[in-house]
Amino acid sequence: MEIPWSSTGHRETGATALVMASRFQLKTPWRAPAFLLHSLRLWRQARRAPGALGVSLRARPLRGTFWTLSAWTDHEALYRYARTDPHGAVMRKIRPWTRDAQFRFWELPVIDLPRDRNAAAALWEEADRHLALPFSPRRAA
Repeated sequence: MEIPWSSTGHRETGATALVMASRFQLKTPWRAPAFLLHSLRLWRQARRAPGALGVSLRARPLRGTFWTLSAWTDHEALYRYARTDPHGAVMRKIRPWTRDAQFRFWELPVIDLPRDRNAAAALWEEADRHLALPFSPRRAA
């Protein structure tokens, strides 16, 4: 299942976006329904968050795997969202449910972000490539 890329409409020509991709693997798929409900709640929060440029969610609930893809004006906007409830509280609650969580960050010109759900396939492919790479602190910045 996928909630397609949703652009927030905030665009600055020439500006650079911070893109974040994440993948969560649950310890057991039995937690998937609750995880999915929390994910939808956080997706709605992200769409309204100051500095959000676009968001998307993918899920394979029967496998207990979830992915997020989002773009932000900068690190501070992303971190402000991450600290704000319900995101902060939900992450503390679901952390014990996860076997593995990966986060990857990279920059992209804002003009290159997808404008609609049909244009997001290339960004998802890039996210998959980043998530497949071993973690490197240099790439995380």
